[in-house]
Amino acid sequence: MSTDTVEGSRTHSLGYVAGVRTVFGLEMKQRLRGRAWYIMMAVWFLVIGLVFLLATLTTAAMDSAGPFLFDLVVGFVLFFGLLVAPGLSANAINGDRTGGTLAILQVTLLRPGQILWGKWLASWVASLGFLALSSPFIFWALALGGVNPLEAIVSLAVLALELGLVCALGVGISALAGRPLFSIVTTYMMVALLGLGTLIAFGLSMSLVMEEDVQVTQSFYDYPREAIESGRMLTEEDLECLTNQVIMPVWHTERTAWLLAANPFVIVADAVPYDRDSLQSEPDSLGNTYRTPGVMESISAQVRLAQAGPDYEVTCEEAQFFGPGSRDIEKEPLPIWPLGLVLQGGLAAAVLWAGRRRLVTPVRRLARGTRIA
Repeated sequence: MSTDTVEGSRTHSLGYVAGVRTVFGLEMKQRLRGRAWYIMMAVWFLVIGLVFLLATLTTAAMDSAGPFLFDLVVGFVLFFGLLVAPGLSANAINGDRTGGTLAILQVTLLRPGQILWGKWLASWVASLGFLALSSPFIFWALALGGVNPLEAIVSLAVLALELGLVCALGVGISALAGRPLFSIVTTYMMVALLGLGTLIAFGLSMSLVMEEDVQVTQSFYDYPREAIESGRMLTEEDLECLTNQVIMPVWHTERTAWLLAANPFVIVADAVPYDRDSLQSEPDSLGNTYRTPGVMESISAQVRLAQAGPDYEVTCEEAQFFGPGSRDIEKEPLPIWPLGLVLQGGLAAAVLWAGRRRLVTPVRRLARGTRIA
């Protein structure tokens, strides 16, 4: 009799993919029936559209308006996405537990992993709706010229991946926490830790990698003494490249640049394949060209400079155009975004694994005042 029971349970078992698809369908139907999701998407579209309109009016006279608007829209979409994704995922599990509907899923043939994956996919798809509303502005900036179409494709792909990782954190924390408010606040704190905490950690580590009394060769453009003493009107053609040796402290940022890898803005900015050589400005009287990069491109350039470490020989071009892209790095540093995705993916996987254990029934220990379903 026990054998027949076991065989019967196996016959009526639900496939793993089918179980995930079932939970995903139920969760999406619940989201589509409510008004909150549509209201949030409308507000999202209006905010992104307003920012894009104001930026378009501001950069109307710029030669490189397309790249500037592209970087600006990508940065704003990522920023607002990090604000929206926790709200869409951080109450996926404990919200049902508080409402008493989680038990309906737990008494079925669904496994804890199927419930977790289904709710994560539903949260991710809901967040991708916001990204889809932002894509017209990204392609609008692309149509203005100066941006490689591959940049837009890679940006959308990495933005979607970042939203998925944040949703994974939110769903995992919602399974661990007993109260929806606590899980939402915790998820926002995790996002802040990745976005601001990595920058703070990198800044505080500067004192640990400082090397004092290092000889550095510095070059700069200046007027020679003969031209100054001549008494005539000086022009840029009179400038000469002067070089001297100075003793100064340097910071070996190549040892701590990995701290920035998990930053969402660094991942998105560093993953985009920038190809904008055609946008170089006309050469000046000294034969030098320089173009002001966008927000995301500047982040990528600054991270690459941090990976390269200290510059022991500053050229005149670097001194004149101090900023991203001014330094000629002989050995191009490896991209840092794959490491960032590994770190974020590992963190999300650990939280989901811990959350799955909390969904296993029967529960041996339960905190006082907390309901299992």
